[in-house]
Amino acid sequence: MAHHRLYPPTLFDSGPFGFSQVVKAGAGETVYCSGQTAWDKDGALIGAGDFAAQLDEALRNVGRALAAAGAATRDVVGIRIYVVDHKPDYLSIIGEAVTGFFGADHLPASTLIGVARLAIPDFLVEIEATAVIPA
Repeated sequence: MAHHRLYPPTLFDSGPFGFSQVVKAGAGETVYCSGQTAWDKDGALIGAGDFAAQLDEALRNVGRALAAAGAATRDVVGIRIYVVDHKPDYLSIIGEAVTGFFGADHLPASTLIGVARLAIPDFLVEIEATAVIPA
């Protein structure tokens, strides 16, 4: 069974914000990706002080984690995005980046969480992902 992204008419249209209101996944193998940040494989920070650059690198790291588990971006059913000192101006940046990364037809369910800080003081964003590889 393929995943079905739902945009119920009883809820606001979340597509422009880069997420589906509901994702229904069939039986398959579940993949849980730890929070990904803007560190490269050597632990060097990409995009110091630049929210958009860190967001893009964190998304790329989600992609790398998914690939290691044999999953693809279309298999992601849910994400959690942790943003340091969240500002409403970030919503359009996040929506565009997430839509560009996952594709408009494969948007995951999503929760955005504003936090005071992350594990390393220079991190501005961290993204967790859950995927289901269809059986």
